[in-house]
Amino acid sequence: MTDSAAPRFSVRLAATDDELRAAQRLRYDVFVEELGGGGPMVDHDARLERDRFDPFFDHLILTDHTSDRIVGVYRVMRADQARAAGQFYSEDEYDLTQLLGAGRQVLELGRSCLHRDYRGGMAMYHLWSGLAGYIRDHGIDVLFGVASFHGTDVEDLAEPLSLLHHRHLAPPDLRVRAQAGAFQRMDLIAEDQLDRRKAMVRVPSLIKAYLRLGGFVGEGAFVDHAFNTTDVCLILDTARMNDRQAMLYQGGAA
Repeated sequence: MTDSAAPRFSVRLAATDDELRAAQRLRYDVFVEELGGGGPMVDHDARLERDRFDPFFDHLILTDHTSDRIVGVYRVMRADQARAAGQFYSEDEYDLTQLLGAGRQVLELGRSCLHRDYRGGMAMYHLWSGLAGYIRDHGIDVLFGVASFHGTDVEDLAEPLSLLHHRHLAPPDLRVRAQAGAFQRMDLIAEDQLDRRKAMVRVPSLIKAYLRLGGFVGEGAFVDHAFNTTDVCLILDTARMNDRQAMLYQGGAA
């Protein structure tokens, strides 16, 4: 029985094969079962969403101690880990030259998800707080990673993609660009013809959260047919965050 005075949630790095499999099982529930994604290494029999990059990432896991189960995950990759892997995961979709050539410490984020029963509450703030501690420990300056819209119908996503391009495009020193062979324009509707409120409703909650923290998007989207998503690259410069944004990121305010 859990001590009522003990914290309900904790965040730590997955340290065992069992913990990594639990994270991959949650990813399967969200990315494969809910969103229809796939991939060559997805194990449907064991219900594990995995890829070749998993051994090179650190995996942050959020545990609910009232049930002793993993209810949130985030995988993170530093530059030294990317060198061991041969590249960052995002480099299949985005040209990161502008970002990686700036001489700053970067961290790639990916596969962020929560169990459906924990969305809309404080669980994400606990996960962010754990991530903030990781960032402090490793002296990270800039966070980046792909985030997804469900589906691959770009025409249907024209309004939110155009809003991101017109209102939240990264400054030149952070502006990564979708790879030339798969570049999908995001400025599909002129800014003066956008219903910004309607468009923002279509933006996924994770992307909205990073925009509230002062995040930006790269130039161009990537349509990922295998994963049934349309991806944008999010970039967050910790030096550009104001005090309120930093507090939100670290889980200090709702």
